[in-house]
Amino acid sequence: MNLTTGPGQYNKKSTPKTPVQLIDAINQIFTLFRLNYHNQYHKAFGDVEELSHVKRLWVEVLGRFRTEAILIAAKKLIENNEFLPTLHEVIRQCEQASDETRFPDAHSAYIEACRAPSPKAGNTWSHLAVYYAGQASDWYFLQTNPENVAFPIFKSKYNEICDRIRDGETLAEPQAPALEQIATPALDKKTNLEKLNELKSVLELD
Repeated sequence: MNLTTGPGQYNKKSTPKTPVQLIDAINQIFTLFRLNYHNQYHKAFGDVEELSHVKRLWVEVLGRFRTEAILIAAKKLIENNEFLPTLHEVIRQCEQASDETRFPDAHSAYIEACRAPSPKAGNTWSHLAVYYAGQASDWYFLQTNPENVAFPIFKSKYNEICDRIRDGETLAEPQAPALEQIATPALDKKTNLEKLNELKSVLELD
């Protein structure tokens, strides 16, 4: 029996060794492509049998990536591409998405957040998720509470942020606060003399 939910849907039973999550991801990508590139999509994949072969190729080629990286790549390509993406473009975006979703483990991230010097925004982070988890947990809270109290809070925030990134959210680079430069205007000779006379008066009164 062909397990399909639409024309050209990849047959899950035909590849028993292929993870179901990967097949689902490929099917989701092509559904997104169909919805966003309607005319281009039907022109490129008008033949149902050919579409099935194309999806099989994509499963084989993209199988080295995590499913969340594949979905992130597809969403970013849709946001930025006017034309239907090619497999080559998807591969390149998957490589970038894989880097973005390669997170340190929660405890390593916690130690990094606790040891990071101030200003926190100016620090070089192993991943931006660490910075934002520390910020969400409150830096002072992390530094003034023991690990058994602070780590569960940090871990919860960290996992939540990592999940958002896997879903396609892009974190902005934190902006290090600029040191305020307070310029003191130079006093002219007359003002200097007045200030000096005032100082002398005060000293004489004392």
